[in-house]
Amino acid sequence: MNVSLFIPCFVDQMTPRVGLAVATVLERLGHAVEFRPAQTCCGQPSYNAGYWDEARAVAIRALEVFAGAEAVVGPSGSCVAMMRVFYPQLLADTPHEPAALDLAARTFEFGEFLVKKLGVTDVGARFPHRVTYHDGCHGLRELRLKDEPRALLAAVRDLELVECDELESCCGFGGLFSVKFPMVSTAMAEVKGGSLARTECDYIVSSDPSCQLQLDGWLAKNQAAGGKRPRMVHLAEILAGMAESPAGAAS
Repeated sequence: MNVSLFIPCFVDQMTPRVGLAVATVLERLGHAVEFRPAQTCCGQPSYNAGYWDEARAVAIRALEVFAGAEAVVGPSGSCVAMMRVFYPQLLADTPHEPAALDLAARTFEFGEFLVKKLGVTDVGARFPHRVTYHDGCHGLRELRLKDEPRALLAAVRDLELVECDELESCCGFGGLFSVKFPMVSTAMAEVKGGSLARTECDYIVSSDPSCQLQLDGWLAKNQAAGGKRPRMVHLAEILAGMAESPAGAAS
């Protein structure tokens, strides 16, 4: 297939290796990958803040940028949910509604694209470590993705997956939520971060970079001196074989 990468703001600005990992996996599977540089933020901050007119303008821009793309694939359940679930709602009863529905049908979260669209779970990856998985809320609740990332991890050679005891709890980030309600956000990070840390795994894996940043920040501040701190890594980095290099710790 011809795949157009959708690179969210957090990936572009803070974890660009995640985007490179997505491209690496897709190209290894024989697909053509492109990046359209005119793409911008998906508009979720404006949408969540109630600035729906501004969010609509961003959504219309995305419709123009990704027009004609065979498939649009992004490494963030949160931002993909914005495009697939909320664009059609924002643009309902406008001349742009058909295009919004069309883009929604062509847009996929990375792990979802591999498993559901391509029918692939084993990409030939090896990762000899104990890992635990964090489900981002938008991927889990809006896109209904839970089994897909686990199927991909199960096919990674020598990887041991250990589930935490707060499996479906939110990390507390929630975009503007963490800014408007920092104390509540921190308390939620304590619950989820503590649950993940108790697995005593080497790595915490997620499919949403914003969740990774939230949890990594909590772990950095609250990990006991001398205690074992798990490293945050995106699912795409494991599948691409990019998770163990020193730079991977930044993601």
